Amino acid sequence: MRDTRAAEATEANETSGAPGPPGGPGAAGVNCNITVSLDGYSAGHHQTEERPFGDDGGDGTGDRLHAWMFETPDENRAEVDEMTAASAFIMGRNMFGPVRGDWDRPWNGWWGDDPPFHAPVFVLTHHAREPQPMRGGTTYHFVTGGVESALAEARAAADGGEISVLGGATTINQYLAAGLVDELRLHIVPFTLGAGTRLFDGVPPLKLEQVKSRPASGVTHVTYRVRRRADGGT
Repeated sequence: MRDTRAAEATEANETSGAPGPPGGPGAAGVNCNITVSLDGYSAGHHQTEERPFGDDGGDGTGDRLHAWMFETPDENRAEVDEMTAASAFIMGRNMFGPVRGDWDRPWNGWWGDDPPFHAPVFVLTHHAREPQPMRGGTTYHFVTGGVESALAEARAAADGGEISVLGGATTINQYLAAGLVDELRLHIVPFTLGAGTRLFDGVPPLKLEQVKSRPASGVTHVTYRVRRRADGGT
């Protein structure tokens, strides 16, 4: 099923006249998938281990931002399934956890011993660490070479399948600014945060084509195709 979705994404690019994914024919499509407040924030300030989303207007655990995922999962089943359907994933260290600097204590992410990815996950970091296999097929790989290096490793692991950049917003902004994204999937929650980590900060103007949108009781799901110039820019 993952390979079918990747093929459909490539076909959509070809029929729309948009150049295909960076890396040439057969390269895996890259999507970004993130929940944001109405004013574009994916997390508030003051993230801690106990409060992974910081000052998010609730208790800091993401209860307001991600209620659509956990309180109404049946209503949003298609989007929840889509978020974990990729063949490889990329995330920033800030999304992986609150540990800063050297890896001076055990930390294997927020998701327990059996994370929901069931595929290779490439974590951007400045501090080297050996791969960490988890139950269910997830293995965390720690990449110190930057966003393009992580994408190259994810492409090799995906073997033609889809790649998903899950966040946080700072990481997604880097991929958008570098022109490495094919599809942007936003889950917009109807409240404002006013401060924190914001999507599109530092990103040059983008040309986006709306692919689909669906309102639900506590969120609106919107998918955009990122149009790419023939020279590889956005």
